[in-house]
Amino acid sequence: MVVEMVPLGRFQLHQQRFEFRRSVPAFLSSHKTFFTVLWIAAFSSVFIWQRNVVGVGFSFFGRAGLDRDIPSLRPVAFNLTDFGAVGDGVTLNTEAFERAVSAISKLGKRGGGQLNVPPGKWLTAPFNLTSHMTLFLAEDAEILAIQDEELWPLMPPLPSYGYGREHIGPRYGSLIHGQNLKDVVITGHNGTINGQGQPWWKKYRQKRLNYTRGPLMQIMWSSDIVITNVTFRDSPFWTIHPYDCKNITIRNVTILAPVVEAPNTDGIDPDSCKDVVIEDCYISVGDDGIAIKSGWDQYGVAYGRPSTNILIRNLVVRSMVSAGVSIGSEMSGGVSNVTVENLLVWSSRRAVRIKTAPGRGGYVRHITYRNLTFDNVRVGIVIKTDYNEHPDNNYDPTALPAIKDLSFTGVHGQGVRVPVRIHGCEEIPVRNVTFRDMSVGITYKKKHIFQCAFVQGRVIGSVFPAPCENLDRYDEQERLVKRSASQNVTDIDYDF
Repeated sequence: MVVEMVPLGRFQLHQQRFEFRRSVPAFLSSHKTFFTVLWIAAFSSVFIWQRNVVGVGFSFFGRAGLDRDIPSLRPVAFNLTDFGAVGDGVTLNTEAFERAVSAISKLGKRGGGQLNVPPGKWLTAPFNLTSHMTLFLAEDAEILAIQDEELWPLMPPLPSYGYGREHIGPRYGSLIHGQNLKDVVITGHNGTINGQGQPWWKKYRQKRLNYTRGPLMQIMWSSDIVITNVTFRDSPFWTIHPYDCKNITIRNVTILAPVVEAPNTDGIDPDSCKDVVIEDCYISVGDDGIAIKSGWDQYGVAYGRPSTNILIRNLVVRSMVSAGVSIGSEMSGGVSNVTVENLLVWSSRRAVRIKTAPGRGGYVRHITYRNLTFDNVRVGIVIKTDYNEHPDNNYDPTALPAIKDLSFTGVHGQGVRVPVRIHGCEEIPVRNVTFRDMSVGITYKKKHIFQCAFVQGRVIGSVFPAPCENLDRYDEQERLVKRSASQNVTDIDYDF
């Protein structure tokens, strides 16, 4: 059955709390202006609600040019059951998904189509998406990944990795996959995509897999992708992996995996991607919550596609094994122009981290961190230049990454063992780092809590705990107070 309309979804109005709090006093100075703006905002909200099936959000106050256009309604909608699917958690529905996607692929000139996944448990092997498609998961709908690896296709290694990442040679594909796509929306009423990764994790730990595990969702060489209002859980490997894509929005997504014994279950890994917004998400996984990547050693250098123009904001993240938000360690194509703001990392090993090593090449530059909160975190800010994990022995040890132009403003928290650990080295110094407005409650009051090695930068105003001697000191008006004479001094202590 083909339905010539799309059922309206719940509209989620994403208020930007930090922007709102700063803006209210100015509006209150004029009651007439304030209530006029309030009326316009209310009218606009109703208008957007009437047009918007996917609930990608609306902000009256604007987003500095980083707003995404609201995805258009699809002219045709299908139900998965139209193609013979059975949502009993036992019947294999791969062919039903494939037939549905094939039907939508013929509607591109008409604006595409929507595939509605109704409540139920829909077991499937991996399947591909198509352009101009909306995948809509109803409340209580759950797409279940088949656990038999024999039904997961093998794919060549990613060109910027030259290696399956865990094994030489091919790798398993993702449960939901797409290549060379345009205009794809994955959304719903918070339905679930479940990778059922438990047997994959067990076999990986027991070294019983011959190929690299597959991500839960991987979109490659594509543009104009929106992922919103969906829960992802228990991925076999990385959860959401956009690869060499542009114009990606991931909003209001929940990503879950056990925080221990679920190896490499990163939440979101934008890899050689451009123009990415990740916001309003909750992530609790067994590795990095977010890891920005751009290829591995000589393969990433040769591929030469950086990750750039990435905004990450309004996130709550937990990572007991790795970090809340990481850059690297595979960053050989370069990473630049990244903003991370309004981030809470709780009960985690590390909060934010940059990791690289000799042989990577590439660069990490123009990275801005604002309004970071650490709650019960072992190490708050980490920059590591000796993450010596390589695909093979053919990398160039003289390919040295450059790390510079990093700023940290508004860093607060409690229960932190080491607030800052910047481990530059003589080959890879860290340059032009700025700290401002930092106050972190510490659990171990030892001498070297703010740890540095081969770092050049500055501290503006008051910073607690006391910063390392490697950094220049400025007052609140940014006037030089003391120039550091110890930029190469090392006080890294990995014992705590």
